[in-house]
Amino acid sequence: MIPEIAGLPPLAWTSAPSHAVYDQTDGTLTLTAVAGVDWTNDSLGGGQQHRASALAFTAPASFSLSARVLVDSPRTTFDAGVLALWADSDHWAKLCFEYSPQGEAMVVTVVTNTHSDDSNGPGVKAPWTYLRVSRTGPAWAFHSSGDGHDWSFVRLFRLDTEKPVNVGFMSQAPMGQSCVARFDSIQFSEQSPRNLRDGS
Repeated sequence: MIPEIAGLPPLAWTSAPSHAVYDQTDGTLTLTAVAGVDWTNDSLGGGQQHRASALAFTAPASFSLSARVLVDSPRTTFDAGVLALWADSDHWAKLCFEYSPQGEAMVVTVVTNTHSDDSNGPGVKAPWTYLRVSRTGPAWAFHSSGDGHDWSFVRLFRLDTEKPVNVGFMSQAPMGQSCVARFDSIQFSEQSPRNLRDGS
């Protein structure tokens, strides 16, 4: 059953259904990934992998979606709670609260136009971080925050497609048996930030 989240458009899975639970009492969406699920279009020439599924809605022309993201311990390499964009298997992007091979939680972004452009962002010492994805004009923006108020610019990019783009939530477990990602303080607006680089 697909949960309904107050303040968000209706949600649907981008591919096969995954496991989702929404607690209306505290506003927490919990997504549980099974072993080996991820999205990747390897720039080194490896095969594509799209076994993960995002719980998403069609992105309007201008919007901002944010949430606090927590991932249950113990964590394994590359597991993540994700805010995701999906048009098709060659055009997608994700903003991740991910666990590195060095055992560090960090903000990671992947932008895919045929091949994936993968970039590590700041490390995160807290057990959670806030993530935000926005659409402004022809471009998309990723931000992160420690408190959900002061936002750090992470990335600005385009997706090379005219197809509708879905935006939403995902859990991935490329190397582990499972990943439980929790999203709360979920906020949605059909307005994008006025300034992408001033912390607002």
